[in-house]
Amino acid sequence: ATNFREWKQVVQEISRFLKADAYFKIARPLRYNAVFDAHPSSFPYISRFCTSRVLRLKDALLTSYHQNEIKLAEVTLDTFRMLQCLEWEPSGSFYHVPMKQPSENGALNDQSEASGLIDINLAADMADPDLPPNPCKAIIYHPSVSKLIAATAPICEELPSDGILLIYISASGKTDCSVDFQKDVHGNSLNFSKAKHAPQASQKRENSVSQPAVDNNPNSSSKLGHYLCLGSQGNGASNNLYPEDLVPFTRKPLFLVIDSDNSRAFKAERGEASALLLSHEKPLFLSDTTVTSGGSQFTYFLTAPLQAFYQLIGLSSDIEPDVYSNAESLLSSALVEWEVLLCASNSLDQVWAQILTDPFLRRLILRFIFCRAVLCLLRSTGDSTMHLPECLPRLPESVSPKSAVTQIHIHQLAERLGVLNHFHFLDSIRESVQSR
Repeated sequence: ATNFREWKQVVQEISRFLKADAYFKIARPLRYNAVFDAHPSSFPYISRFCTSRVLRLKDALLTSYHQNEIKLAEVTLDTFRMLQCLEWEPSGSFYHVPMKQPSENGALNDQSEASGLIDINLAADMADPDLPPNPCKAIIYHPSVSKLIAATAPICEELPSDGILLIYISASGKTDCSVDFQKDVHGNSLNFSKAKHAPQASQKRENSVSQPAVDNNPNSSSKLGHYLCLGSQGNGASNNLYPEDLVPFTRKPLFLVIDSDNSRAFKAERGEASALLLSHEKPLFLSDTTVTSGGSQFTYFLTAPLQAFYQLIGLSSDIEPDVYSNAESLLSSALVEWEVLLCASNSLDQVWAQILTDPFLRRLILRFIFCRAVLCLLRSTGDSTMHLPECLPRLPESVSPKSAVTQIHIHQLAERLGVLNHFHFLDSIRESVQSR
């Protein structure tokens, strides 16, 4: 009976995961495809960075923790999407069928059929000779803070001089509702120096555990401390990740993606300058009948931007291929122009300039620009910054949501999909579009 219940739970888990992952049946894979994701028109602008120091994505550490999140074994839907997003899509040479070779008696020997022998050189067989190697990736399932730090330390230590480490964390800033004593009730500044990092972080955890609860309302905003919660209530404050916990690792180049309702806790400058993409505080859906993907909206925009746009507006996933293909072309045109603007900008911060040559990181940055612009131009958000993603250092104003170039592309996409009434644009943008 126990085995039956366990297997039933496994089957339900698989079914739930596959249903969420296959929500859009006509969409392309999330992996980097050189045909669709590379933009030749921007290559001359990207090449100018090659004369200075450039960084390549060598390693990625992915982790997430949310209550009742969709997962398959120890791979959650969010980490699965990020994992796929940091992989090369195999090229045509990868799919070549082995040639039939003549045998000694003149008959054709078909190497494509099973021979009954096990080829132990599987890694060589799975490598695509036409593509660079994929970044090394590690997924940590529901780690404690000490486990996360222990996993990050050797990766940073072995990072080559031209390498950069991507750390992706998807977690809430709220502890479990039944554990009121884990709240940060002091509101003290977390702007610590490197020298005092370890003892102060430890002291803050002790203080957060020892302080009594001040509010019994589970939905109270006071439960939102200056940390991310990486685990359930059982392990106490050892699961609270504070921004200063990552300070020692900023001595090496870092690209941080923080997807949380408390991402702003990581906004203050700490340690050496790193590239940060910070999510908006809570997801937005314009339709009450929207079928959510089960994962984070911010991660969805970074890994499948057009699908995330459809979900945000409440458009059906049962769409005509021609309509979806046309919308994909409009989005691609926007990404191309933003890429050229970024690479040609004289105000681009050196932190971003060092990583724009990497295709994976460049694609994440461009999709962040799209996500921020869409959420900013939604009528429901107005001028509030609560729902807007942020990045550090700041990107040039030429790709900001207020720029005419950005708004024109969002206007074209919204107009093509018939959802123009959900957005607000500059009067000059509407006039220029109407005069076409």
